[in-house]
Amino acid sequence: MSQHKDSQGFVTFAQNTDQVNYLQLAYVQCMSIKLTQKINKYAVIVDKKTENQIERHHREMFDYIIVLDNDTTTDVARFNNEWQVFNLTPFKETVKLESDLLFTRSIDHWWNTFRLRDIVLSVSCKNYQGLNSNVRFYRKLFDDNGLPDVYNGLMYFRYTKTAHDFFNRAKEIFQEYTAISDHALVNCREVHPSTDVVYAIAASIIGEEHCTLPAADFINFVHMKPQINNNRHERWQKDFITELDQGMIRVNMYNQYDPFHYYDKSYVTEEIINEYRTRCGKILG
Repeated sequence: MSQHKDSQGFVTFAQNTDQVNYLQLAYVQCMSIKLTQKINKYAVIVDKKTENQIERHHREMFDYIIVLDNDTTTDVARFNNEWQVFNLTPFKETVKLESDLLFTRSIDHWWNTFRLRDIVLSVSCKNYQGLNSNVRFYRKLFDDNGLPDVYNGLMYFRYTKTAHDFFNRAKEIFQEYTAISDHALVNCREVHPSTDVVYAIAASIIGEEHCTLPAADFINFVHMKPQINNNRHERWQKDFITELDQGMIRVNMYNQYDPFHYYDKSYVTEEIINEYRTRCGKILG
């Protein structure tokens, strides 16, 4: 029986910790997608512990809830399940997201560009002013090792051999990372790899020309990490004025037209959740 139930859609992982309610972040993300996209089917992948925290309003919003049978994460290695998305997605074509990313307008037209490759990783990112970031503070490992400047916060893949090979390679990198970091990487600063690093290594092996579309420089997102935006605090709301107005996010009066990776999980407050709920109730019935 095919795993694919729909042709296109969005997927995220939501594995709650004692510090972060990723399920709640996915819920808000799903609402932002339902409000802005015509292609808006949404699947959330959870572990068994998080499944027990799913409530009625989550089930009413998510199109698919997928429970991990093989949870390989630990308290310090939180990303080890990411490669499994290829085998878990219910969609033939998938946009995979980090759960702390919101949409303020449609990216439906991106799907035609995505189809130029079997897998498309975001390249570079933007600051809150909408400018491509040249900050390398977080990318020293990439620069020292000549890795492609990719981000997994927003990526596309479809059910093909190329994508299958990519995610299998990512699985191997996660599993053999200690040996890779000790013997293959220069100045490795990550004891436990981020998905960005693993996917950059996988892209280098598969061939980044098969995994990226650098000419389509609009396929990326705003990243609110401090150094990218020249702010002092991890909690960037301490430095900037922020608004949510009818689905448009503003930071220091700049409208966030691109997908918005807010990074600081405390950004999602009850007030924000309730605003999305109100708008979804009016538009989706």
